[in-house]
Amino acid sequence: MTEHRAAGTQKRQLPVWQESILLIVTAMVMAVVVKTFFLQAFYIPSESMEPTMRPDDKILVQKVSYWTGDVGRGDIVVFDDPGGWLDAADSRRASNQVQRGLEAVGLFPTGGHLIKRVIGVGGDSVQCCDTDGKVTVNDAALDEPYLLDETVNRDQPFNIKVPEGYLFVMGDNRNNSADSRAHLGDPGGGFISQDAVVGKTWVRVWPLGRTGFIRGSDTFDAVPAP
Repeated sequence: MTEHRAAGTQKRQLPVWQESILLIVTAMVMAVVVKTFFLQAFYIPSESMEPTMRPDDKILVQKVSYWTGDVGRGDIVVFDDPGGWLDAADSRRASNQVQRGLEAVGLFPTGGHLIKRVIGVGGDSVQCCDTDGKVTVNDAALDEPYLLDETVNRDQPFNIKVPEGYLFVMGDNRNNSADSRAHLGDPGGGFISQDAVVGKTWVRVWPLGRTGFIRGSDTFDAVPAP
């Protein structure tokens, strides 16, 4: 009886090549699930988020924060191009089939997206600038220590109200960021839909000397509700 059971068990074992294919397929499926619901890799395409992010930094974006909550002021988010925001340099993609395959499952840093800091959410009144050259949100002046140069705020005055379900975003390098301010005259008014947000920046994985978690800011803690 024991020999019969052992023979039956041996018959049910898959050949090595089939086990290998099963393992590869399982790994790919798990990678797609992780990319869709949890984490995704991106690179920074330009200088628009300096000094917080530098060109070609490799980052991981987490999606868990927005499962049950909305995008918040101060979040650094990756989002789909609303249309016409990206130039050729910013939209470069994987250059070969291997990279494209890894990109599809979230294992290669993806291009074709933008990364900016959320300044205003639905209902907010955002204005630039007050007498001290600071951006205000719902009449509260923002102290923005993460900016490369706060003095350049004055170069592009505006006064807007963010529609519900949309965001107003800006780069930390205000003198070199084609963000919501640059698209105020576009059909979308420079706002991006919350639905276009892929996720929230979480950790920098490259270069090695600058790896670590991407910290938030208390800049927006004192901003009142709209």
